Amino acid sequence: MRRLSFLILVFAILFAVFFIGPPLLSQWFSPYPLMKIGDVFDILTPLVLLPLYWLLYRLNGEKTALSGITLFVVLAALWVEGQAMHLAANSIGHLLEDMKGSDAYHLTAFYDEVLSHYMWHFGIVGLSALLLWRQWHSPFHEERTWLWLLILAGVIHGFTFFVIVIEAGTAPLGVSFAVMVTALGWILGRKKMRQQPLLIFFLVSCSVATAFFIGWAIYWGGLPEFSQVGIID
Repeated sequence: MRRLSFLILVFAILFAVFFIGPPLLSQWFSPYPLMKIGDVFDILTPLVLLPLYWLLYRLNGEKTALSGITLFVVLAALWVEGQAMHLAANSIGHLLEDMKGSDAYHLTAFYDEVLSHYMWHFGIVGLSALLLWRQWHSPFHEERTWLWLLILAGVIHGFTFFVIVIEAGTAPLGVSFAVMVTALGWILGRKKMRQQPLLIFFLVSCSVATAFFIGWAIYWGGLPEFSQVGIID
């Protein structure tokens, strides 16, 4: 279980790196100047994160049901499809600034800002729920876990989840999931946490995200994107 605790921390860190990193790498990619460095970096996102999702899903390596594997593959496919659509549409959108108002601009913006975000984030929420379901039905029998690692990982992931939901404009999906996991986790899972490191991780993560959502909503009177309030371009 300690190995799983460390793996969860690695997942939380890399999740933050690959979701927050690309928008910060806004320099043009010199070998092919039509792309930005962040676009190139984002190509690696599913190649790194989805294998980690699978390792977390396997837990201790016990045999998994075909239905669970099938659902994992479907959600992973949705995750990848949304991420790939966002990567392509966002990259092309950088070149359409002089075409605002055109059909090409509006269609690209729809793929970039609406459809891809909801597909991608539904994959994120779906895989998170699947990991919780798997852990709930496969608790460990030992209590030796690095609780501080799980709490640290949960804080990192919770803040990252808050950031991506706000900036992607997927609050109806992301906030609902965070609040639901927080409420059900504290009500139903308090006595089972020591045997369920993934439950601890997602409970801390969703609690942190919920706290940030509430604070953001109070401060701004709603849930505007960071770009809408001038924090980022």
